[in-house]
Order: sequence, then C-alpha cells, then structure tokens
Amino acid sequence: MSELIEGFISRITGPVVEAKGMRGSRMYDLVRVGDEGLMGEIIRLEEDVAIIQVYEDTAGLRVGEPVVSTGSPLQVELGPGLLTSIFDGVQRPLPLVWKEVGPFIKRGVVAHPLSRERKWHFKPAVKKGSMVSSGDVIGEVKETKSIVHKIMVPPGIEGRVEAIEEGEFTVEETVAYLADGTELKMYQSWPVRLGRPYETKLDPEVPLITGQRVFDTFFPIPKGGSAIIPGGFGTGKTVTEQTLAKWSDADVIIYVGCGERGNEMTEVLTEFPELTDPKTGNPLMERTILIANTSNMPVAAREASIYTGITLAEYYRDMGYDVAMMADSTSRWGEALREVSGRLEEMPGEEGYPAYLATRLAGFYERAGRVVCLGRDNRIGSVTVIGAVSPPGGDFSEPMTQNSLRIAGAFWALDTSLAHRRHFPAISWIKSYSLYLRAISDWFNDQVASDFSELRKEAMALLQKEAELQEIVQLVGPDALPESERMVLEVARMLREDYLQQFAFHEIDSHCPLPKQYFMLKAILTFYKVGMECLHRGVTLTQILNLPFKEEIARMKEIPAEEAEKKISDLINRVKERFAALEVI
Repeated sequence: MSELIEGFISRITGPVVEAKGMRGSRMYDLVRVGDEGLMGEIIRLEEDVAIIQVYEDTAGLRVGEPVVSTGSPLQVELGPGLLTSIFDGVQRPLPLVWKEVGPFIKRGVVAHPLSRERKWHFKPAVKKGSMVSSGDVIGEVKETKSIVHKIMVPPGIEGRVEAIEEGEFTVEETVAYLADGTELKMYQSWPVRLGRPYETKLDPEVPLITGQRVFDTFFPIPKGGSAIIPGGFGTGKTVTEQTLAKWSDADVIIYVGCGERGNEMTEVLTEFPELTDPKTGNPLMERTILIANTSNMPVAAREASIYTGITLAEYYRDMGYDVAMMADSTSRWGEALREVSGRLEEMPGEEGYPAYLATRLAGFYERAGRVVCLGRDNRIGSVTVIGAVSPPGGDFSEPMTQNSLRIAGAFWALDTSLAHRRHFPAISWIKSYSLYLRAISDWFNDQVASDFSELRKEAMALLQKEAELQEIVQLVGPDALPESERMVLEVARMLREDYLQQFAFHEIDSHCPLPKQYFMLKAILTFYKVGMECLHRGVTLTQILNLPFKEEIARMKEIPAEEAEKKISDLINRVKERFAALEVI
C-alpha cells in the first residue's frame, strides 16, 4: 500500500484548491480536502504543489486545513446492485444519502455505492481446476427480473480456480479463490477516466432501433455509434432522450443528468421508476441506472458524472449487453470544464472554453463502440452514446456543438421553429444527417424490406424538393406552381405531418416498429407515384386530392402494430385501384 501523503491548503479559488506538501502525489489521485474530508481530484502538479478540483461545495474551507491523498484515482464500484440505483456524479447513492442526512447532501458524506449488507445468490459458471483469465465469466447473479449480472474476472488477473461454490454472498465476500491466493469477489473497482479493455472493436453494422420514425428511417445510428441532439430551450431534448431511453432496443440504459435544472431532474427521478418496460412488462428501472447532477450541485462533480456514466456503461457492455447512455447535457459538462479552466488561469480558447475541449470530447465519445469482449466465450456488447447539446440561443456554430459534430456520427438537429409549430420530435430533416447510413443500409434491406433504403432516398428527395419550392411559394404563392410541383408540396406535407410527427405520449404512436414504418412510408410514396402518373394522363390535382385517401393515410399511425401490415397493404392496393380508375375530365 502506498505511503500516506498529507499536505495542507495554501489557496482556495471556488471549486479549485491549491495544496502544498503533496510531493509524491500523482495526476488524478483522489484526495480528501479539509477537516470535513471533501472529495477532490488532483488535476495539476508543480513540485510539491497540487491543484485540486473539489467535487463538493468549498464554502467555509480555510487555508491550513489538511489535504490527504488516497493514492488512487477516482473509481467507481462495479457489481450487482447498480441497476435501479440513483447516484450523484461521483457515485454516491442518493436515496441512501437522503435517508441518512436528509434532502440536502452534507459535505464530506461518504456512502458505499453498492450495499454491503444485501446478499445475492451466486451461481458458478466454472469448476474447480478451470483456468480463467481477464474477462472470463466465473458466475452469475440474477440482478433484476430482466438482467442477469455476470461476475467477471477483473482485467489483469488470471490463474487456476482453487475453490468456488454456489451460495448467498454479499459483494465483499469472496466467491472464488485462485491457486496463487487471489480472491475474487462479486464487485470490482475501475478508474473512471480509463476506458475498460476489450478484445476487438467491430464495425457498426447493426442499428439501434428506437421506435421513432425520424431516427430509424432517416437518421439511424448503429449499436456502438454516437449521436448528438443539439437544440435551444424548449425544443424537446430531454423528452427525446427519455423517449429513446424507454423505447430503444438496448438492454441497459444509463441516464446522466449533467447540470440540468432541478425541476427537470425531479421529473426524471419521479417518472422513470413508474415507467413500464414495453419489452418485459416490468418496471423500466430494472434495467436503468440514473446519475443525477443538477445545476446547483458542485461544478467539478458535473465533469466527473460523464465519466462515471460511461464507465458503468462499459461494465455492462463487457457482460455482452447492448447499453445506451444518454448524456443530458454535454453543454453543462463543457461549462464545468470552462469554469475550472478559468480558475486555473489557463489560456482560454474560443468563447472561453479550454483549448483541450475537443480532446476531452473525443476521449468521451470514442469510448462508444461495439466490441468483442474480453473472455473465452466471445461475448459481443456495445455502448451507444447519445449526447444532448444546449447551444445558447440555439446557435449551432458555438464551440460545444461544432466540436461534438467532428466526432459524433449522427447529428439530430432540433429546430426551434418546428417546436413553436408543435411539430415533435422537432428534428430538422434538412439540417440533420447520419454518417452511418451506408454501413447499416444492408441490414435494413435484409431484415425489413429489400427496397427500404430506396424508399428512404425517395422520401428525403421529396422533403428537400419541398424546401426549395417553399422559397418560390413565399414569392409568388402556391397557385403559380404547376400541378406536379403542388403534388410534391402535398406529399411532403403528408411526410411531415403523418410520418415524421410522432406523439411521445400516445398509447400506440409513441413506438413504431420497423415493419410498420416501412408500410407507412410505402403508402405515402405509393400515393405520390400513382398520383403523378394520373397527372401525366391529364387527371387534375383537385380530382386526386378529393379522394378520401389523405385522411386514411393520416390515421395510419393509430393502427396497432400487429394489424399494420394487413391494413396498410390493403390501403395501398385500394389507392392503386382507385387512381387507375380516375378518368380525365
């Protein structure tokens, strides 16, 4: 064990504290600051002076109070009991803290993230005499009704199993012994700033299915991909992330509320435990971990919360699960970096953000990925990162949005004008894009329909054509356009209102499976194709629009998923027959 290093406070600047007498300390070592033992992290070393960012309120600290280094970096505990939990940015369990000290977190509070009293039924997966190495599964614990927690050999450990048995254990009790005397427990610790190791990183070929038409059809992301959702105040970032958390086909959800307003986090903390998992019928919290770090909490802990979340996500990835991490919002994380950088008197970059902002963002987003996990059984797991960005005034040219754009593979741009028109999700189909389309289009064509990608291209072309025509309409009015272009405007309106709009709280439309998305899109484009054929035959646009099919297409989203293929296919056939029967006046 490393020798205890103890110094004293020599300077205090908000959340940044300078301590002398810290020779021998290392970068990112966790320290206890002051008489109350506030948690902090060393972020700069100069001779025997350590610069520390403190994760708690520093009001009342005095020069001369002791600073003690723990000799290890900021780590999180990984083991059974993480799911259903609510932590703060440095993994203190908030319900337990509230029970012990009340609704306001007192400084210096220490609480184990994982219960030391609760017993778990451990079922071995290897026998005495088996050789095990990093990442091998030695046993299982039924953590919740929907998730089996796999107890793995920590990275860097290998050997022959000397003893292992089934039974009831706490996380601190030894469940297996190796021949060299190494004890294996049901939990392990891992430094949050260090990505967990894996065997191989895979290409992003399997999409993350969200049940939201604008994402799945037009701007999909793969499992192991990354996306950002930038948008101004009131455009629906938080609701969009909550919808993705509920409906995406990830096995585990990590939701990080980073610097969000207290009332928004309160809604999340009260609503999530009441949500039902549509896959299993069990509470959604059974496969969810919430990390709450509100805007009134210490600014330095806001920076740590993102790393805490991604480390928990990597741990469940290593078990072979698909994990989706929602970071709401990364802008508050950037603001925390900016404030601490200012306290350190570093040379500011654009808009006062530190010069290393892009590097930190890249280091975070690049921990996403779909991988072959360590271990002998070739498990495949993924971490998908979806980060909300809150640009001031909705200005996408600001540094956080631009630096995130360079790294993330999908850009889901929220549009204030769409939100004002009550078009939700308010994703701009003109500004948004996905760099993953080519990689995962084969999956859609194989698993959904052979012409799925072709339909998407046709629909996007119509929406882009509408944007061009709207400029002419604003100058001369729609009546000046030829009927073929007015047909384009009408079908684009149907795409916008009947396909892209989706009500997050509707009992049927809140989630739209891929087969239903395909048939809905096919119905609208069939209406367009046969309508254009009629126009070329001399049928008037008025005749086409007077048919009742527009109303039926508008109600497709209310058809239950199990009836969608039959009913929409019938609608498509009737559209073709009725349009073919139209006569030229």
